Amino acid sequence: MSFKWLKHYMPRSLYGRAALILVLPVVTLQLLVSVIFIQRHFDGVTQQMSRELARATNLALNLADSQGDVLDQLDLEISTIPPSQIPAADIRLWYDFTGVVVIRELNQHIDGLERVALLDDGQVQLYIERGDLVYLVEMRRGRVSATNPHQLLVNMVFFGVLMTLIAFLYLRNQLRPITRLASAAEAFGRGRHEPYTPSGAVEVRAAGSAFLNMRSRIERHIEQRTMMLSGVSHDLRTPITRLRLGLSLLDQEDREPLEQDVEEMQRLIDAFLDFARGDAQDADTELVDPFELVGSIVEDARRSGQQIEIAEMDGEGDVSLRPGSLRRAVENLVANAGRYASACQVSVFLSAKALRIRVEDDGPGIPVDQRDRAMRPFVRLDPSRNQDRGSGVGLGLAIAADIARAHGGVLRLGDSVDLGGLRADIVIGF
Repeated sequence: MSFKWLKHYMPRSLYGRAALILVLPVVTLQLLVSVIFIQRHFDGVTQQMSRELARATNLALNLADSQGDVLDQLDLEISTIPPSQIPAADIRLWYDFTGVVVIRELNQHIDGLERVALLDDGQVQLYIERGDLVYLVEMRRGRVSATNPHQLLVNMVFFGVLMTLIAFLYLRNQLRPITRLASAAEAFGRGRHEPYTPSGAVEVRAAGSAFLNMRSRIERHIEQRTMMLSGVSHDLRTPITRLRLGLSLLDQEDREPLEQDVEEMQRLIDAFLDFARGDAQDADTELVDPFELVGSIVEDARRSGQQIEIAEMDGEGDVSLRPGSLRRAVENLVANAGRYASACQVSVFLSAKALRIRVEDDGPGIPVDQRDRAMRPFVRLDPSRNQDRGSGVGLGLAIAADIARAHGGVLRLGDSVDLGGLRADIVIGF
């Protein structure tokens, strides 16, 4: 039997589910105890007391000659009334559940009983017809049923609420270390180093220690990669510089194509280093105006001769970002649009939950089944993106996707509705 439908009704947070685990057994236990108590004690005692009253009433009515002595001993008040005073139906308050048992037992064991009136003032009236007379028998309600156990119910509710409150407070203290761990992990995923010390239960401490070890290894790996890239950058740029010096000694006709090759080599090396560098040189976040940042990128692209315009700027405010890394990502998207298309639009949307930077062009676009592959390093989709319009090493989208992930976001590729080409969205959630 599948219980998947229960997932739609279960709380999604750990706090809510743990609270449900605590509250549900308490409520279930109280209901179970209440039902057992009412069935075993309340009903049973009420039946015995009602039967005893029925025997006493029958005895008092049968011994009419010694009725005065009997009434004194049985604590009953008996009088005769005209038949017109008999109620049309039994009288019982709607919430008087034991009254059902009382009326049933009295009807079964008192001969000639016409009506039973269980009044709200604690009195019980029995209308009994014997021969030509109609008797009205009155007694206290305590003669026919047990007193409502208000004290027990109040105690159950009070201590149930008290223990639930204590459990909630304890649960919140137990879940706080998990929340701190989640906050530290999310901050590290967005490139921020948030202080964190393992605390809480043994299992939570183990998870916190594992996170700290993982964070240390990743930071050490980034540091080692940065040091390696510094040496690689120096070792690669030095022979290129010597090539340029050697080419300067050649004639103009022979030098020009070779210099173009050297420039292409320099550009490919820079693209590779940008991808391998990642966030190593831009690890600190700061409050940045995304509209101003994108506006400066668009102005730089216009000065370089690219046909680009700002389509929409929606929202306002500053966002905690790595401005250098995000600039590099957007510049790569804009450069790709300039290489494979003739027109480009850039828009920015900022809300309380997310930042979206969109770059659209009128180029050939990328087929749906190749978009995931297009964001992998060193992948060039030349048939779909016009190889003759430019050359590249296949790192532009990979760098943009890597920077978006470093900010806790994602790079999404789609079709441009306005221009008909590729639509690239950098979406960063808060």
